[in-house]
Amino acid sequence: MPLDQPGMSLNPSTAMFKPDPLNTGWRDYGPRVGIWRLMDLFDRSGIRASCLLNSDACTYYPEIVEEGKKRNWAWIAHGKNNSVRLGTMTREDERVYLTEMTQVITEATGQQPKGWLGPALTESFNTPSLLQELGYSYLLDWGCDDQPFSLNVLQGRLLSVPYSLEINDSAIYVSKTLPGKEYAQMLIDQFKVLYAEGADTARVMGLGLHPFISGQPFRIRYLQEVLAYISQQKDVWLTTSDEIATWYLNVEAEA
Repeated sequence: MPLDQPGMSLNPSTAMFKPDPLNTGWRDYGPRVGIWRLMDLFDRSGIRASCLLNSDACTYYPEIVEEGKKRNWAWIAHGKNNSVRLGTMTREDERVYLTEMTQVITEATGQQPKGWLGPALTESFNTPSLLQELGYSYLLDWGCDDQPFSLNVLQGRLLSVPYSLEINDSAIYVSKTLPGKEYAQMLIDQFKVLYAEGADTARVMGLGLHPFISGQPFRIRYLQEVLAYISQQKDVWLTTSDEIATWYLNVEAEA
């Protein structure tokens, strides 16, 4: 996030200051330390990440993008940065914004992003159709189901792939300030129910993690325990949101 604009805050009382070392430093722990700790955990757990990528991150942290490319991560466009929201843009301004952002991410990662999550999950009424025109195939903004489903757009196809705010680390650790042990139990409880229901028809458990939150030393061990538990279960597909969207489209086509 730009230094002169507010973002997610650990201490909101200083968020209006310019600069704001307290909250900016807290967030900057992510690209400096947290992402590398998570990357190591994912490597050891055999997990390919679906990376929510701001186009600004491609400019300021190209080394992270390069490491993700080595690991064949999926790249989900996440706007220019998290300080720019889409709800107040005109259709043409939004088209320009989305086009430029998509071009930066495509050039940095070597592939056109298929998925989108709006900054702070924001959209305008034009966003889905504009994204579909630009070649996107799915969104993560609509966390209203445990399975993918089709969205209504002016033309073509666009999916919603599940992204849960209820188990997002920012909701648990920052908003609710719960400890790591409770968060780990919540994740396992979430998995157990979806796993049981998945015996009948597939379910998606999308876990949203922020490197400056879950990448903290005192939290990483709980995430490691959760991933170890899930990976030991039978008939679990540890995959990316890109592959989930492709799978759903193929299954729907065969139905």
